[in-house]
Amino acid sequence: MDNLVLRSHLALLLAMLLWGSSFIALKLAVNDLSPMIVIFMRMAIGAVAFLTVWPWLRHGFVYQAGDWKYLLGMALFEPCLYFIFEAQALRYTSAGQAGMITAMLPLMVAIAAFFILKERSGWRQWLGFGIAVIGVIWMTLTGEDSEQAPNALLGNFLEFLAMVSAVGYTLLVKHLTRRYSAFLLTALQSFVGTLFFFPLALASPWPEQISLSTFGLLIYLGLIITLGAYGLYNYSLTHLKATVAAGYTNLLPVFTLLFSMLLLGERLVLSQWLAIGLVFVGVFLSQDRSHRLPPEVPPPVTG
Repeated sequence: MDNLVLRSHLALLLAMLLWGSSFIALKLAVNDLSPMIVIFMRMAIGAVAFLTVWPWLRHGFVYQAGDWKYLLGMALFEPCLYFIFEAQALRYTSAGQAGMITAMLPLMVAIAAFFILKERSGWRQWLGFGIAVIGVIWMTLTGEDSEQAPNALLGNFLEFLAMVSAVGYTLLVKHLTRRYSAFLLTALQSFVGTLFFFPLALASPWPEQISLSTFGLLIYLGLIITLGAYGLYNYSLTHLKATVAAGYTNLLPVFTLLFSMLLLGERLVLSQWLAIGLVFVGVFLSQDRSHRLPPEVPPPVTG
């Protein structure tokens, strides 16, 4: 494994760690603010941060004719549709059931990449995907989740739609990182997300003031998560297959549970620790050892 590939794997691991912490920060932030306001604020903070470094970012930007549909599709899938579906899903289903749907993302990406990007996954990768999914399901089922699910069928379907959005996002970023820098694409996400969520935030009830602790959470979500996690994930897609990057998302429920234990006082039972170990084994097996990228095949985005 060369240094570039190793750095890409480390970037993915750090991105998953940051995303895992973002669920805790988001949970705390929405206690004081409407979810749409929180998402708008994190996007706006990220956009402002990118504006400060735009003079350096734009030097590497050379627009290629026809790419507007891929760029717009990427931002529409995530953050726009993804955050809308996920925010609504958690109103109707439990976090544990939503986590089980999230665990299907690597399989969904592998199937989509097989048909669209012509990426081939060997039996070892499929085995790893399956083991990781089993581990995530085991971990969520054995947890003592007290959250109610008033309409689990609707909530799980909305979470599935969020995962469909994540699949589209991953494939489009995989295509676009051949032409544009990872951080330029992340900046575009922040700008489009700010514009998209602005009217939704205006329609939400605003508090008279935002506490210092909540504002700190918004800064963390806007800078560390929006810039850092997405930037690291997009960077990894420059050098690794989409299926390899998606395989790491099985670590998200694990890191989220660990952060919940450390920061929110939640406790893990023995079976959950065993399930976490199973997830790590599955992620390890799902990593393609060849690291060879397939020929570029544009995603089927029209319009």
